[in-house]
Amino acid sequence: MSDDQHITAPLRLFNSLTRAIEPFAPIEDSHARIYSCGPTVYNYAHLGNLRAYVFTDTLRRTLLWKGLSVTHIINITDVGHLTSDADAGDDKMEAAARASAQSIWDIAAHYTQAFKQNIADLNILSPSEWTVATDYVPQMIEFAQKIAPTHCYELDTGLYFDVSTVPNYGGLAGNEEFKSAFRTKSAGGNISDINAAADHAADRAAAAARIDPVAGKRNSQDFAIWRKSPPSEQRQMEWDSPWGKGAPGWHLECSVMSQARLGHPFDIHTGGIDHREIHHPNEIAQNQAYCGCTDAEPGFTGARWWMHNNFLVDRSGKMSKSKGGFTTLFSLIDAGVHPLAYRLLCLGAHYRSELEFSADGVAAALTRLKRLVMGVEGLKARAEGVTWQSPRLDYLRANLHPKLVPLLEQFDAAIADDLMTPRALPLLEEAIAIKKIPVDEKLCLIAAFDAALGLNLVTLGRADLRLQPKDAAITPDAIEAELERRAAARADKDFALSDEIRDALIAQGVDVMDGDPLRWDWRLTLAQGS
Repeated sequence: MSDDQHITAPLRLFNSLTRAIEPFAPIEDSHARIYSCGPTVYNYAHLGNLRAYVFTDTLRRTLLWKGLSVTHIINITDVGHLTSDADAGDDKMEAAARASAQSIWDIAAHYTQAFKQNIADLNILSPSEWTVATDYVPQMIEFAQKIAPTHCYELDTGLYFDVSTVPNYGGLAGNEEFKSAFRTKSAGGNISDINAAADHAADRAAAAARIDPVAGKRNSQDFAIWRKSPPSEQRQMEWDSPWGKGAPGWHLECSVMSQARLGHPFDIHTGGIDHREIHHPNEIAQNQAYCGCTDAEPGFTGARWWMHNNFLVDRSGKMSKSKGGFTTLFSLIDAGVHPLAYRLLCLGAHYRSELEFSADGVAAALTRLKRLVMGVEGLKARAEGVTWQSPRLDYLRANLHPKLVPLLEQFDAAIADDLMTPRALPLLEEAIAIKKIPVDEKLCLIAAFDAALGLNLVTLGRADLRLQPKDAAITPDAIEAELERRAAARADKDFALSDEIRDALIAQGVDVMDGDPLRWDWRLTLAQGS
């Protein structure tokens, strides 16, 4: 590639604050800071939860592709998140501890480890730092003390944030009537008009319909900063505070931890689209209160960009733990599906689009992954003894074969266009298939593409994709023995016995692949909604 050829597609990302795709430039030169809302560790993450981290990992890898360094924080919520995403119900962690008769600390440790295993299985880069909510309770109390005199009021149940005290509350969620009502209040309007507007906006937003009917709240969307322990109850997790013994509200955690680890403002805050309606507007309100921002400073929200991935849906609606049954990555693995097939399924849809989960969709993604792995394996076999370079873009710019330059430029343009992975994936497949190119150059380009996509194609082998289903009635050794018996039958021209062995293996969930060096593979059978 000549010196005047560069990967120049400007990075453009959708900002939920403006509902527009905007050119991205970090606050600090060549360094991006990202905060991602992490899991509440009271149960296993379902596949819909994990889509958020595939999206964030794709964002991080794209920033790295563009030559930026990245500091990425993911929090672990082990206290404060109630059974409603608003302010209703019990603390999820306390409820889980009672239901299982276990220590809340043991529950948090178990599900934290399970989540980190999911992250590793999906080839998601570990964050620069995991922040754990209970490690930051003193900072949360200090934060609340600073904002309480001007923005909060105390009830018997806790300390509540008055959302009418900050400019443009609900702007992130798109609650135009709510924002208009607050503008009316700032001009001398009536609080009853504001509550009416808030109620009407809540009727139009599914998430906002889950508002805690706490007696004494000034506004229906006011939320808890600190929840007092009931006098007759001792929580497993509770701390002393100026407002009594209790625990922090869920929304407070992220404001405090993002500020502590990244400073305010930082570049990008990510989460699922459900956070856009309640959790993130409440974070923004707290951030505005803490910095003392006014209408003259409407741009300060803690982060410059707020980015949200859409839902994973099954045929009965949004995937949710509250429905009583949900599909986890562990259950996919138990069914014989390699976890990177789920990553590929996610990459096949744009992160801002709903993605339907189905057995057929997962099976198709696994088949596509196998084809990619087989293609790269074939190239690596041809490159035996050849040392091909690491996928640094400076190396690509200087050495890439002219026929590969358009693929590089198109790939860069795709991921720079708000992470358009559905457009990038076919370019990876085209790079594998293109003819009459030195194999080391092809592998170098493929490795560079995969660094952005995270499918681990350079090290993954096709045999790695052969996962034994948990309920398999036959072992790999027994399969090999049966295939040897079948080979002997075929050598003796006993085709009836050969067919009988093959059919028996199929009945036990094994596909026999004549003429294939791998010889056999598990037959994928997934029950919808498993």
